[in-house]
Amino acid sequence: MVISFGVAEMRALALALFLLAPLAARAEIEPGDLTLTVTAELNGNSAPFPREMVLLKIHGVYKQPILLEEVVQPSLANFSWTQLGRDHWSKTKLPDGQSAIAFDRTVAVFPHHAGPFTIEPFVHKLTVNDVGERRVVEVRSKPIPFPVAPWTEPSGGPDAKEPWWLPAKDVAITDSWSPDPETIKVGETARRIVTLEAQGMVAEGLPPRPVMRTRGIITFAGPVTRETLLTPSGPVARATYQWDVKPGVPEIIPLDAIAIPWFDTSTRTMRETEIPARQIGGGLPDRETDRAPPLIPSPLVVAAAALAAFGLGLALIGFGLGRPRLRLSAAARRALHQAARAGDAARFRAALDAATREAPDLARNWRARPDLAAAFAALDRAVFGASGTPVPDLRALARTLSRSEPGAAVAPGPERLAPLDGPLR
Repeated sequence: MVISFGVAEMRALALALFLLAPLAARAEIEPGDLTLTVTAELNGNSAPFPREMVLLKIHGVYKQPILLEEVVQPSLANFSWTQLGRDHWSKTKLPDGQSAIAFDRTVAVFPHHAGPFTIEPFVHKLTVNDVGERRVVEVRSKPIPFPVAPWTEPSGGPDAKEPWWLPAKDVAITDSWSPDPETIKVGETARRIVTLEAQGMVAEGLPPRPVMRTRGIITFAGPVTRETLLTPSGPVARATYQWDVKPGVPEIIPLDAIAIPWFDTSTRTMRETEIPARQIGGGLPDRETDRAPPLIPSPLVVAAAALAAFGLGLALIGFGLGRPRLRLSAAARRALHQAARAGDAARFRAALDAATREAPDLARNWRARPDLAAAFAALDRAVFGASGTPVPDLRALARTLSRSEPGAAVAPGPERLAPLDGPLR
């Protein structure tokens, strides 16, 4: 006689062989032999807000040999949910040294709205060997209270249409262009790819593709890809946005930064990251010009140009116009503006310290201005003074510090020429 098995029967047989291997047959089921617990991992040990992800850890410990099993999940009527990965079975040792089987499942739940809810029991239906006979046992977890807090801040939150509600443990953005946007000209196209990663959430919760629009460019939006990566510390959501960008005017086009606010589920505070600002055009010279052989001017033209440049330099020095312009680097300006948009005085103060180290001549100019000296003193009081001290207008201060400043004038007179002409007679 030939006996055939279907796929389900083969899986059940394989599971039974694995689960039976480490355990000896038991005479009867005793209290505590089969336990099932459900634990809600709350972010920051606080009640979640609507649409914030909470992980339910379902853990079973079974001393009896298991032949078949099935998990019956409660309805979760007030939640959206998704199972993260497959069920995990393993062998374990109990504190008393006995062998047992461990079962683990992780479910991510997202409450729809605020209110006092309860996670009803999960039920694990187990077919066990009870004194040589097959027996179905239902192992139930205990119900757990699950309060969901309402959003009480004056703006934002899970119910606001703008900005997108993005609760996560951390958010990171990478921005790449091909080719570099500063090198493209009218009619040429560069592809921009922005990747947004958020720890502690699934890809469905990431925002839609941001709007990238400014005067003088044509953009073609590409596809959006989303994926959820499972890591030992929890899920990581990733979305990739794509645009093709073509300048329509020959001048330099500034592309503003795109701010993305998000809720830090660990510290329970709002934060902000951004897709960085870039410049389109105005970069490298034309490639055809690069490949052309350099023109060799005649000696007469070189002499005339040198004489004109020398005369112009003397004129500028004489009239006090030969003063170089000082300005912070793009990275330093960007750090100041990011801190200002976030309203973070301590972060702004740190960015200002870095800027003064980078440009000491510019910092001396700032300290000589009474308006900036007063603003710096107010900033220090807000950061280092008593709680509740008013914060100066960080955005206006960032704009002022981002402007160029005149450098020190070149001092005219024979002292500047003495090292070349020798000692004065």
